[in-house]
Amino acid sequence: MSQYTMTIDGKAVAGKGEFGVINPASGQVFASAPECSREQLDTAMEAAARAFKGWRRDEAKRRQVLIDCCNALKAGIGELAPLLTQEQGKPVKNATEELFGGAIWFQYTASLQIPVEVLQDNDAARIEVRRRPFGVVGAITPWNFPVMLAIWKIAPALLAGNTIVLKPSPYTPLSTLKLGEILRDVVPAGVLNIVSGGNELGGWITAHPAVRKISFTGSVATGKKVAIAGAPDLKRMTLELGGNDPAIVLRDADPAKVAEKLFWGAFTNCGQVCSAVKRIYVHEDLYPDLSARLADIARNIKVGDGLDPASQLGPINNKMQFERVAELVEDARKHGAKVLTGGARIGKTGLFYQPTIVGDVSDGTRIVDEEQFGPVVPLIRYRDVEDAIERANATHFGLSGSVWGSDLQRATEVAGRLECGTSWVNTHLAILPNAPFGGAKWSGIGVENGPWGLLGFTELQTVHVAKT
Repeated sequence: MSQYTMTIDGKAVAGKGEFGVINPASGQVFASAPECSREQLDTAMEAAARAFKGWRRDEAKRRQVLIDCCNALKAGIGELAPLLTQEQGKPVKNATEELFGGAIWFQYTASLQIPVEVLQDNDAARIEVRRRPFGVVGAITPWNFPVMLAIWKIAPALLAGNTIVLKPSPYTPLSTLKLGEILRDVVPAGVLNIVSGGNELGGWITAHPAVRKISFTGSVATGKKVAIAGAPDLKRMTLELGGNDPAIVLRDADPAKVAEKLFWGAFTNCGQVCSAVKRIYVHEDLYPDLSARLADIARNIKVGDGLDPASQLGPINNKMQFERVAELVEDARKHGAKVLTGGARIGKTGLFYQPTIVGDVSDGTRIVDEEQFGPVVPLIRYRDVEDAIERANATHFGLSGSVWGSDLQRATEVAGRLECGTSWVNTHLAILPNAPFGGAKWSGIGVENGPWGLLGFTELQTVHVAKT
């Protein structure tokens, strides 16, 4: 097995122990990752705090470092993509897209400005509002897009002048550790530290006294624990949490035009996307046609090992998530839902599950009310659009949603009434580096991306200079 190391103070560091990483396509351990000890985490935090003093002073250098990160990542995509596929499961084509997207995020972030607002400048005084970095950022990332979501945190944190200690998910640590290795030569020592381990390590990070800002992406349940852990020290935080994202298909939508886009809005990355379509409200007049089209698409998708170029979808990433998806489908069956296609495991090895369309299901069923985070989507009939909007909003979640129809003005009006951070019309998962991304209600606090995400890694300082 290849040796993977953490990045602490610009150096390759082995763990005090190791843990196995499973390839979800085989169900077998294929590599080991270093287990960070509490003492090693302290060393990483000390390095980050020490590096912060100089790093915060040179904005031009920080911009250049992000450009260098972009170029280094691009050069390493050929090596990183198959590794990402092996630990996460996604087809290597999609792994390559994730990595290239990460490079683009580095490049875009480097172009953002850190504003200085002048409130007054006259003979009496000059008053400015400046943006200051927090210091050490503690970042924790999930297993669905491990490299991309790490860069969503690394790039703006560093441009703002912070330093960072980042922990990837124990299900997918290797590609992030490898990213740290690639960036060691371009990021000054101590500025970017990447450590790996289990949930205990995440708890140490969120409670560590050196951390002034927490950036976390993951489940609502864990996000609440992070908030509690950071509260005694009044740590600032950005929490990007789960979603149960509705799509409303209006009566004037054309099933032939929207079916393919809707399908991939739900099934991209095997449905393991926090902002993917999780439930589809379909007008009763369109239901027979659209449900048949979605089932036909799902039936013909090639599911297999992500290293196989023919695979369109890979496995579910981990056993716990696989069992949850299967449990939700069985619960829907017990409550009278009809599985239009799919609904079963594929093969005896690996965590492959058939792309599944569940019909004749209603609100109050777990598969509608909960986030499934897998290759399953329920279809819910509606008659009145006002009722569909009310049902779509009747949830603690509020990450994203979409509306589909031919009358763009009407569809846009309905989309504006969804209680969520991002609302799309006739598309879904159109996530861009220059647009803010975050959730309402239990789906998060704060936003990532664009100038808004960058400013989330800063705090305000008013500078008042009296001239008389």
